[in-house]
Amino acid sequence: MKITKRSSDDILKEEAHGGSGSRKVYAGPEHLKSSHFEMMTHGYLPAGKEFDWHEHHDTEEITVIVKGRGKVFDEDGEYGYKPGDVFIFPANTKHKITNTSDEEHEMIFVRVKT
Repeated sequence: MKITKRSSDDILKEEAHGGSGSRKVYAGPEHLKSSHFEMMTHGYLPAGKEFDWHEHHDTEEITVIVKGRGKVFDEDGEYGYKPGDVFIFPANTKHKITNTSDEEHEMIFVRVKT
């Protein structure tokens, strides 16, 4: 088996969440043989924007905060975030992420199908 190297210079940003933010897809199903892996992305959330309410059907999501301070919401409440925080969203959990600052925030997302 041969490893795959992807250069960050060659991975382009694309629109995410209807244009409220953007992302770079580091790895998708075409890169791994696992039938459970959906994708790993680097998300960018501009100042004052949000990844509005959404859920991932039959998919768990791990979010690692890389840059910024803001708020994560689910149906049970709201949670502040800062760099280094990790959120684990069970499949089918409605949530949103809000950037309440004046700088772009960055997050790593890993999605795994259940």
